[in-house]
Parts: sequence; C-alpha cells; structure tokens
Amino acid sequence: MTEIYRHRDFASASSFQPLPPVASEELPERSSWLIGLEAFFVQTRPYFWIIQGVMFLLFLLVLGLPLLLPDPPAETTPLSNATLALQYLLWGIWFPLVFLSVIVFGRIWCGLLCPMGAASELANRYGLQRRIPAWIRWEGTPALSFIVMTLYGQTIGVRDHPEASAGLFGGTMLLAIAIGGLYGRKKRVWCRHLCPIGRVLGLYSRLGAVQFTPKIRLPGGDAYSQKGACPTMIDLPRKSESRHCIECFRCVHPQAAGSVRLDLRRPGREIEDIRDHRANKAEAWFLFMDTGVALGGFLWLVLPQYQQWRQAFGVFAIEHHWKWVTAIGPSWLMSVHPARAEVFRWLDFTMIVFFMLAVMAILTVILALLTAMSAFLARRAGADGRIGQLFTELGYQYAPIALISLIIGLGAELLEPLRYTALGASGAGAIRGGLFLMGLAWSVWLGIKILERQNVAPRRRFLPLLPGIAGSLFVGLGWWPAIIGL
Repeated sequence: MTEIYRHRDFASASSFQPLPPVASEELPERSSWLIGLEAFFVQTRPYFWIIQGVMFLLFLLVLGLPLLLPDPPAETTPLSNATLALQYLLWGIWFPLVFLSVIVFGRIWCGLLCPMGAASELANRYGLQRRIPAWIRWEGTPALSFIVMTLYGQTIGVRDHPEASAGLFGGTMLLAIAIGGLYGRKKRVWCRHLCPIGRVLGLYSRLGAVQFTPKIRLPGGDAYSQKGACPTMIDLPRKSESRHCIECFRCVHPQAAGSVRLDLRRPGREIEDIRDHRANKAEAWFLFMDTGVALGGFLWLVLPQYQQWRQAFGVFAIEHHWKWVTAIGPSWLMSVHPARAEVFRWLDFTMIVFFMLAVMAILTVILALLTAMSAFLARRAGADGRIGQLFTELGYQYAPIALISLIIGLGAELLEPLRYTALGASGAGAIRGGLFLMGLAWSVWLGIKILERQNVAPRRRFLPLLPGIAGSLFVGLGWWPAIIGL
C-alpha cells in the first residue's frame, strides 16, 4: 500500500513524516440508488463548470439588471415588476433556500453552484499561487468576515437598494477573485478561510444528511493539508467533520480503495456525536456571535425602542456639539438615496453598528453563561472530559434553533406569497411558528444526545439540559417579532 504522509506543521508544505497504512474501517453497505447517485455526480463532475458558468451569468443578471431598470412604482408586486421579481429571487428564494439546503444536501451550493468560489479557483489556476499567510489561516478570520459583511450590508441597505446589492455581492466577487489570484496552489483559499457565507454554511452543514466518508481512515482526527485533491485543504484520510467539505466530488473515485465515498446519515447525527467530529471552540463561539449579529440586523428595523434610542443619542450629540453626527456619510459606506427618501447620516451609521454589536455581545454572553452552566452541571452529573471540552460540545446544541430563526427572520420573504393565498397572514404565521417549534425540539434533542455521548446517565441529564433549553428559548424570544409579530 502506498505510504500516506502527514504535515508536521499545517503551515508548512515541505515537512512530512510517513505514517503506517491503516486498514479500511468497516463501512456499512449502501443502497443501489445511493451508489448510482454517486456515480452520476462523478461522471458529470467534468461538466460542473457549465453549471457554475450559468450561475455566474444569473448572478450578473440578478445584480446588474435592476441597475438599468426604473424604480418600481408603488403598489407593484414581484409578479408585475421585474425589479421586485429579481429582488425576491435574491432575498426570498436564494437566501433562505441556501441555508435550508444544508440540512438535506450539506454545502453542495459551495461546490456545485457558487459562482464566487468557482471564479476564485479559476483565478488561482493562473495566479501567483503564493503561500497562504497566517492571518488568513486564523480560525477567527471567517467569523470576522461574516460580522463585517453583515454590518456593512445593513448600513448600505443591501435589501432595499439594487446599487447596494450590486456593490456588496460584486465587491465580494472581486475580493474572492483577488484572493484566489494571490494565494494557494490549485486550492479554494477563499472558500476555506474567508467566505462569510461559507463559514455559516459550514457550521450548519454539521446538521446535514450528506457526508463524505474516507474508505481508509488514519487516526488523529481532522487535519489541514495543502497537498492532495481537496480544494478546501482537508486531509482526506483523516476527514471526520463536514464543515469544510464543499461536496465538489473530486475526492470520490468509486474504484479506488483509498478514496472517499458518498454516504447518508440522520440529519443532526454529526452534532449528536460531536465528540467524535472535532468539536471546535472557535466554531462554537462563532455560533453564538453569528446568531447575535444577525438578530441585531433584524431588530433595529422593527423595534420601536431602537428609534427612541436613536433619537436620544441624536439629542445628546447635538447638545454636546458633536456636529459630525448630523453629516451625511459617503454612499459607499451607508445608504444615501435621496430619491427614495432614505439618507443615512453618521448618526444612523453609528447607531446601527453599535446596536448590532451590542445585541451580538448580549446574546453571546447569555448563551455562553448558559452553556457554561450546562457544562458545569454535566460535569457534576458524571460527564467525561474537562469543563472547556464539555462547554464546546454543548454549544452546538443551539445550531437548529439558530438556523431556523435565521431563516424565519432574515428570509421572511420566502413565505410572503402565502399571504395572498387562502392561508393568509395567519397561515404564514402558523408555518413560521411550526418551524420555530421544530427547531426548538431539535435543539433539545441534540442537547440530550450530546449529554449521552458525554456519558451522563439518563436520570441525571435533566438538570444539565435545562440551561440549554433556556438558551434556545432566549434565541426564540429575540426572533419573536419575526415569528409572531410585535
């Protein structure tokens, strides 16, 4: 058998030490239709670029065409106006369905459909292919990328103005191409380390029903490798987690004994057994923070208290002669659209950013304290492991409620057409409420299974579970205006 090598240092591509070959672990038999599905993707893999090219053209159409069209008149709908139709396609269909898709398909959007990742990889093929710097490889970089992008999207009014959508997504595309042109060698550095959406999809792909399993697994857990076929730098023989896998099928070779194969699992199974799938401290904290900043981006738009605080801060600033707060800011940084009766001043920019960061901080602290309480109680109840390890593992229990709340709150347009059917507004609200209850129940179930894997006896799981339930309910309370209404 060919020797398999491991990096001594993940930042170095030149130092290797040989590892002994490991026999294939016992893998379950697969159904014929799953084997056929795998074969279909393997056979069509050379043509994925066609799909990505079509998505790139659609990307240009959705973002570029509204710039050429007049503003929609009042009382028009997506059925009668092209601009609103394209806006609904972006925020009412693409945004929520991409997040929903990870539960069933994992990150297939990233590997099969995303035009940004494909463009970044194409640029890398002809680029400088420099070594990936440490600041890009840092675990916190994608979290900062998501937070900054979310804040920026809110200050420029990305949902309301086609210029803002084109600027945000177009700028992100150019940045992805630039990163691909500079760093890595035949890899997707952007997808692994910097993509703000990719990091979130990677987190929630742990809930997904799809996994790619090594036929021969080496010990030691997941590792980072800039060698091999994986464009997101997964050391394939050690692959045990889904978050970095973009499902490009390049590692799948059905006839090769040392390849990777397509498998299905129960949704949420990876988090149920998160102890065996490299629970990551930075990822658990990111789950708290991304939920908080997204919630802040929703609440400032709907809470009347926000307008009261804005007014109070404005009065305070004027009384103290802070003239800068009344100045109109640059249009590349905030929404300046006088023809649409929306002109942000530095007051608005400051308040939006501060409010969103404050909500993020508050929710992060509350979830962290409740999770720490769960970890402490679990340890008292006989859980195996250190408090820090238990904390990280239990932090993942909030993934379902956070994902469902994100879809309900920021993807609310998906259900808007139901208001004009026999279901009406109450029917749409009932569906939102049902989705929330499903997410809550799923989070509770994950909490139970995580405690089980931590070897907490069934009769002693109730107390460690209570703080997690409280945390899930608190997340739901934050999204209450989206689920039920004010």
